[in-house]
Amino acid sequence: MENRAHALMAGLFVICLGAAALVVAQWFKGDAIDYHHYRVVTQESITGLSLQASVYYRGVNIGKVNRIYFDPENGQQIIIDIAIDGNIKLPKNIYAQLGYQGITGLAYLQLRNDAKISPDTLPEEAQIPMRPSLLDEVTGYGQNILNNVNELVIKVHQLLNDDNQEQVSNILRNIEKVTRNFDDIAHNVQPGFESFTHLTRESSILVGHLDDLLTEINLSMRKVNEQGGIIDSLATTAQEMATTIPELRRVSNGLMRNSQSLDRILQQLEENPQMLLFGRPPSLPGPGEDGFIAPSGKSR
Repeated sequence: MENRAHALMAGLFVICLGAAALVVAQWFKGDAIDYHHYRVVTQESITGLSLQASVYYRGVNIGKVNRIYFDPENGQQIIIDIAIDGNIKLPKNIYAQLGYQGITGLAYLQLRNDAKISPDTLPEEAQIPMRPSLLDEVTGYGQNILNNVNELVIKVHQLLNDDNQEQVSNILRNIEKVTRNFDDIAHNVQPGFESFTHLTRESSILVGHLDDLLTEINLSMRKVNEQGGIIDSLATTAQEMATTIPELRRVSNGLMRNSQSLDRILQQLEENPQMLLFGRPPSLPGPGEDGFIAPSGKSR
């Protein structure tokens, strides 16, 4: 009977201890979370990502990574099963990227969406595309830069072979000769530049004199155009001359007639000087008049 009592006590102790362990485990576990499962598909490297890695959406931890494996239908693809809190509604235009924790090299999965969030929600078990992370893009650009630098080094090496180096040396020597010739030309042209400078200075002085002359001409023209000036006097004189010209014409005609009469008188005095003493002789009778005598040799 005593052994049975000890066995009963031991059994009750084990049952109580198990119940207490379950209570403690439930207390440490906290509230149960209903997870929704999605698949992230990528063909890029996921170095640093491991199981139970955190999944973030807009900086908030919303889940974890459950499984990582290659797609059995396409060996180029990697599938990452993630569990997301069922209370989180993911938009349909969401995508995944790798993030890194400082310099440890450990990676986590972060979900992002475009600037415009889609109003449609992503159904459970849907596939989420994965884009290269910022580090991957920088690494890719760095690799491209290294490739370009390598090609540049190869081309420079080809450019600077022995033949091309000799040609470059000849070009540099020719450039040196041209430079010396140019210095000589500049030295010879320097006196011309000095003469040109002197000519420019003289031209400036001449232009100054011309400006003074134009100023004086402008003043003279202004005085000429003033009322009572030369132009006005010339206009008055021209008007008076226009009035005097008819009078001069009449006087000129009278002088001409008097000159013709004087010529006739002088001619008559030359032919018959006694006119000054006895006067003008009577004129001879003309044809048909009494006393008319026909000239000899002519019939009457």
